[in-house]
Amino acid sequence: MSLQNPDQVIFDTKQFINTAKGSEITQKANGGNSILIVCNPAKELEFIKSIYANMNDENYNIIDLNSLLVQFVEDNRSNLPTLFELRQSSLPHIFKLPDHEVGNDLFRTIIEAIKNSFDDGKIPVLINTGALYGSGIENIHIMEHEVVMKSSLPLIVLYPATYDGENLLFLSKRPASKYRCHIINDY
Repeated sequence: MSLQNPDQVIFDTKQFINTAKGSEITQKANGGNSILIVCNPAKELEFIKSIYANMNDENYNIIDLNSLLVQFVEDNRSNLPTLFELRQSSLPHIFKLPDHEVGNDLFRTIIEAIKNSFDDGKIPVLINTGALYGSGIENIHIMEHEVVMKSSLPLIVLYPATYDGENLLFLSKRPASKYRCHIINDY
């Protein structure tokens, strides 16, 4: 059960960003530049509504990963059957190519959206991160990318997860990294 309502958590996040001095975010984020808003998966929609109500201004850019996934599929519709055939033993590589391969993938699409937000002077806010489940793209891949690490602005990620003791479980199922981010809980 949540101790705070989504509006309060979003307000607290904005206050933290507004009052953080210099490297305070990176110090609290183990050298990273990301803020992970951990919410119970059952309350994710409430948090998304609060983000749209409270972060939909000139300071923030809301990036809907559901929309990016759908756009990626639409853009690659003709190639997907071949990709599925070629990558039967490693389906996540359709969405996140191995580092040594060059090409279009969902991961690069997400990083490009984040970079565009930074270039516009806006803090990117990732929502609907459940779209990444099973894609091979983990929150740590995004948070440790050089575009995020080198930015003067932080990345905010709405992260539907629960705790099992000290362990963070993405969508209450998969162990997740708490490294390279400052965690704000609604618990």
